[in-house]
Amino acid sequence: MTTAAEGAPDGVVDGVVDGVVDVLQDALAAEHAVVYGYGVAGARLAGRARERALRAYDRHRAQRDELVRVVADRGGDPVAPAASYALPHPVEDARDALALVTLLEERLAAVWADAVLELHGDLRQRAAEGLREAAVAAALWRRGSVPFPGLAERSA
Repeated sequence: MTTAAEGAPDGVVDGVVDGVVDVLQDALAAEHAVVYGYGVAGARLAGRARERALRAYDRHRAQRDELVRVVADRGGDPVAPAASYALPHPVEDARDALALVTLLEERLAAVWADAVLELHGDLRQRAAEGLREAAVAAALWRRGSVPFPGLAERSA
């Protein structure tokens, strides 16, 4: 069993960033995409839906910023956001925007579900919270839930 070098950040073993950081990087990349998507969707929403999208946008920005810190604290170089992201469909009106944010939250739930499997301790707890938050957000946008949030192959 390899042990962390004395004084090395958690997640760094013999100078090499471990798989924990890879899992966190996946979550960070997903949060970058979600932040981008909420920016696109927010431009097409109005009223309460826009207010809710703005709150979600702020929540995802905070989560993204926290993941940047955690990845860096564990010796990783936080993945940067892309300049733009390919959207799954055009977003021309509020209906398209609602479909987009629902899909974003569903995909994010899947990333957090994978993280729950890979992480341990406090990080697993945080991943479970991320899964719950994304699943609840998707259910609210969809106005209904699915049997296994974050596990698309079982919720179809």
